[in-house]
Formats: sequence, C-alpha cells, structure tokens
Amino acid sequence: MQSYLIKNANIVNENTIFYGDVLIENKIIKKVASSITAEEAIVIDAKGKHLLPGMIDDQVHFREPGLTHKANIASESKAAIAGGITSFIEMPNTVPQATTQELLEDKFEIAKKTSYANYSFMFGGTNDNLDELLKTDPKKVAGIKLFLGSSTGNMLVDNQEVLEKIFSSTKMLISVHCEDEETIRSNTAQFKEKYGDAIPIKYHPEIRSEEACYLSSSKAIALAKKTGARLHVFHLSTEKETHLFRNDIPLEDKQITAEVCVHHLWFTDADYEKKGTHIKWNPAVKGEKDRAGLWKALLDDRIDIIATDHAPHTLEEKDNVYTKAPSGGPLVQHAVIAILEKVKEGVLTIEKAVEKMCHNPAKLFKVNKRGFIKEGYFADLVLVDLHKSWTVNKDNILYKCGWSPFEEQKFSSTITHTFVNGNLMYNLGHFNEEIKGERLEFNR
Repeated sequence: MQSYLIKNANIVNENTIFYGDVLIENKIIKKVASSITAEEAIVIDAKGKHLLPGMIDDQVHFREPGLTHKANIASESKAAIAGGITSFIEMPNTVPQATTQELLEDKFEIAKKTSYANYSFMFGGTNDNLDELLKTDPKKVAGIKLFLGSSTGNMLVDNQEVLEKIFSSTKMLISVHCEDEETIRSNTAQFKEKYGDAIPIKYHPEIRSEEACYLSSSKAIALAKKTGARLHVFHLSTEKETHLFRNDIPLEDKQITAEVCVHHLWFTDADYEKKGTHIKWNPAVKGEKDRAGLWKALLDDRIDIIATDHAPHTLEEKDNVYTKAPSGGPLVQHAVIAILEKVKEGVLTIEKAVEKMCHNPAKLFKVNKRGFIKEGYFADLVLVDLHKSWTVNKDNILYKCGWSPFEEQKFSSTITHTFVNGNLMYNLGHFNEEIKGERLEFNR
C-alpha cells in the first residue's frame, strides 16, 4: 500500500485543534506529531485546511437489494465519501428485508464487492423473527433495527408482547424509529376526509405530529428502563422528546441514547412552501421551536449523534400528491458540509461537530479503531477547506436519484480529500474506484 504524509493540517480531534502532520501506513495512522518526515510517503500539503476523522453515519438507506432504481450501495457510498462519510450503517427495509441471518449476509456480500466506504448493516426485527434476531453476532453486526411507526411490509413491530420479548432477550443495541401508528392513522384519516389524496404538504407535521413521536419514544424508553435493554432512538424531531434523555453521565455509561438528523437541524415547516415533498421525511420536519430545541439538546449532550437517514427516491416518486409521495431524501454527500456551515455561522464549534459525527458514533456502537485521529487507528480521514465555497446543483450531485433537498444552496466549505482505510479514495473530485471499503467490526 502507498504511504501518505499529510502535512501542516489543523487537526481536529477530541475537543482540540492542533497544527501538525499525520503519517499513514498500511491502512493505519502510523504517527501524529507536530512535524514528521517520511521519505517514501506521498506528501499532501494541508496548509490552511482542517483534518477531521471520517464521519460514521449510523443511519442510511442505500436501497440495495430490490430498490436499486432509487440507489445502490456503489452509487451512494461514492456520494458518501465525497461528502466526508467514511463508514455507514445501513437499514434493513430493503427488498427482501434483512430479517433473516442469510438475507443479512447477502447485503454484506454486496457491500464487500461494491462499497467504497466502510459498512455495516442492521438486522430487522419483526413481530415473528425473534429466534433469527437472537443469532445476530454483536461483533460483526451494528445492531437491531425496530420500526415502531409506519414502515413497509412486515417491519412494523406493533405486538407489545413481542416487543417486550425482544427488549428482554438481546444485549445488542436496539435502534428504533418512534412514531405512534394509531395516532398517525387517525390524523391521516381526518386530513384525507377534507382534502382527499392532495393534502397540502404543510400539514405533514400535523399528521406525523409531536404527539405521535413523543408517545412512541416515551413508551420505548419506559420499556428499555423496565427490561434493561440498550436503546438508541433514531431521528428525534421534536423539542418535547429531548427531555426524555440524560446529559448527566458520560456517553459510555448511557443505556438510552439519541440521534438527530441533518434535515431536522436545517429545515423547518417554513420550508415546505418552497421545497414541497422534497423535504417530506418521517418523522416530519417540524417548527422553529422544535429545531431550536433539537440544537439545544445536541449542544448540551442530551442528543449524542448527528446522522443523515439518507433515503433517496426518484423525482418521479417524490413529485406526487401527498399520500403517494414517499418520505425520505438523499443527504450523505451534503451532511458534513451542512453541519460545517452551522460551524461557520457560530451555532456549534468544529470540535463539537466532530464529536457528534465521528467520535460519538464510534463510542456508541463500539466501532473498532475508527472515529478518531489516533495512532494505531484506521486512517479514515477527511480534509476540508473551510474557505472554498460552492453551490449544489444538478451537475455536482452524485446520488443515483439525481437531486438534493440542498439544490441552490451555497456552502462555504469544500471537502477536498477523503481517505478510507489509508487509501486516498477521493481527491479534488476524482475517485479511486479500484479499492473498496471494509466491514466494520465492533468491540463487544
């Protein structure tokens, strides 16, 4: 393998920024110091740039197998590394759904051949697959995913007895999508009675309401406390939910943790008028009070992780009436840059951004030797020019679906280089397509 020496970088790691060099050899960060000399290494002068650990995105939907008209692991992992995401954890609601060990391993085999980023997948729990679920290897699989709100096929876990059995039976991390199904169905029926299928998109946060989110989140947390389960609540979208979580103990000691997604930190219900169904997500983007509450909880450590919930659909699918337009949108190429924009605006520090996007996912999922700029760790690294602006448009979007909710947005930072396992995979718009990422391992 080629060795690399990154010189003169502003290195962001563990709540500090220091000026120095990083030597990469044989996939690994060999040395971090104020000045390094290495005759055999290719030198990259990072003067004026910031060096970050690669983001670990704990929630993506890359649509393979079965939904590859929207996206696939190759296309979306390529967009991810261009966006500074070097590792991802993908969800089980593909076709077929990853609800048996055999089907789960099929996805790992696809990724082994096609993923440019490092990868893991979650096993999908259902109302009737507990025996299969309990076979999941905690050292080789990121966790268990449960949909406690609307999903596809057989993935809505709505049997309380089964849910309690799952929580009681596994020591693996259980990640949950929390929205109360009964509340959503009732709200949808009321709006359909008035508008038919053409419900104005502005009512999406009233249909998938604060009440629906809080009711489901609070029940899941109560069950986790009762059973001692290790619970991780995905994509919080309301201020009210943030008060369910603690910030008075270290992350490593938490049994119940939380995530917020980029779109809930960026958009509000005021954006529906311009963006329409392109910002239709589940849970819904809600009001300014909720966005402000999410930021507050992120900054005071009640919320532990920033993720994307990258979930692409074609424009043809999205440009439908409300009841037929699917929820979800593509985000992996623009997530890190969007958060760095908030750094530039003074909303958070770059050290805090790295903590929430890189360090904490590694800690929370116990990812082996990733998420930090440390000697002996895998060299998953991202160079960022905080002074090079660009505008998102159709010509520079890498998602297979070809669109982004950030179109026409001008960002003031640019990702210039991305290393995955010590390989320079992305360099000023050019990709190394010869090398693939690796399966994540977990210290459990």
